[in-house]
Amino acid sequence: MAGRAETNTAAPSPSRFPKMLTLVQVQEILNIGMPALRALVASGELRAVQLGGKRMWRVSEDDLAAYLDLAYEQTRARIDSGQITPDEDAADG
Repeated sequence: MAGRAETNTAAPSPSRFPKMLTLVQVQEILNIGMPALRALVASGELRAVQLGGKRMWRVSEDDLAAYLDLAYEQTRARIDSGQITPDEDAADG
C-alpha cells in the first residue's frame, strides 16, 4: 500500500553503551584484593576509566570479559609450554 511505512523486522542492535562496573564489583567478580585490582588498572592490563572524582573508576563488562579471555589464553599457553601446572594453586589459598 502506498504511504505505509515498512516494518523493521531486523533484530534490535545491542546497546552502544556497555554496563559499567565499579571496582568493588570487579573485585568481587575476580575474587582478588583491591591492591591487586588497582595494580591491574594502573598497569593497563585491565582497561578502566576514571569518571568525575578521584575514586570514581569504572570497568565495562566488555573490557572485563576481554581481560578474562586474554588471561585464559595466556594461562593455557603457560600450561602448554610447561611453565606452570594446574596444581600450582596451593599457594593461592
